[in-house]
Amino acid sequence: MAQTDNDDLINVIEDENHDANIPDTLPMMPVRDIVIFNDMLLPLFVGREKSVNAVSEAIDKDKYLFLAAQKDSAMEDPSVDEIYTVGTISKILRILRLPDGRLKALVQGIGKGRIVKYIRKKSFYRVKIERIPEDSPVEMDLETEALMRNVREQSEKILALRGELTGEITSILESIDSPGKLADLVASNLRLKVDDAQMLLENNDPVKRLAKVNEFLTREVELSTVQARIQTDVRDEISKSQRDYYLREQVRAIHKELGELDDKVAEIDEYKKNIARCKMPEHANTEALKQLKRLETMHPDSSEASIIRTYL
Repeated sequence: MAQTDNDDLINVIEDENHDANIPDTLPMMPVRDIVIFNDMLLPLFVGREKSVNAVSEAIDKDKYLFLAAQKDSAMEDPSVDEIYTVGTISKILRILRLPDGRLKALVQGIGKGRIVKYIRKKSFYRVKIERIPEDSPVEMDLETEALMRNVREQSEKILALRGELTGEITSILESIDSPGKLADLVASNLRLKVDDAQMLLENNDPVKRLAKVNEFLTREVELSTVQARIQTDVRDEISKSQRDYYLREQVRAIHKELGELDDKVAEIDEYKKNIARCKMPEHANTEALKQLKRLETMHPDSSEASIIRTYL
């Protein structure tokens, strides 16, 4: 099985010149629940036998590995038809062999590719690929610059709502002047479904890809805003409940000091029995219990308490 360790996930843009003579035949490893983008750097836990064999083959040769997302993450041994054709040529930067036989590999995406043919399928997948070059460099016009600025601002807004925005992240976003690289960086950090992320990977027009990322960002901002509001409401409700409980306990303590608590408890219990015996309609029963609850926190000589007694 290949999966990411989310706590160690790092996405960076590196300007290294990767080997231009990447072989057109590579070991291939299907990955679950994630699509690897160009320049994406992340650790993968590798446990399935075929995947371990594929990584070992890559290590023994030139460290290049083709990563393609599988369509159904539940499949333990996905067939050829259950693996996306377009994937990412990656390089293994570090490898750690774990005591249980699994591997932890640090990989970096360095280019897109398409599977042309499966050469080996048994002990592991080996595929023939063709490189997919990025479209021609984009001529930066006002619309593209505005799109890039919007993507940066929305990315920062999401990170701020999550409490994850730092000056370093802002600097990284500002330093990227390529629509395609910005699209890939932001997409790799969004919590996208595999089919949505795969659609972005297969979109080779950098501006159109960035525009689609912007759409996903807009939705994510809305979701994160609602989530933040829900969390605030929950905190406020908890605080209110705690405050009400504290005040009720104070009132009870005061009544106890005044010797009124035992009489009041008996009185409340009597009212509860009366309400139950009346068998009132549901809305009337609910209102009576609501008023009784208010009575519990009132001083016995208050005018409202007297009104409630009369009502009951």
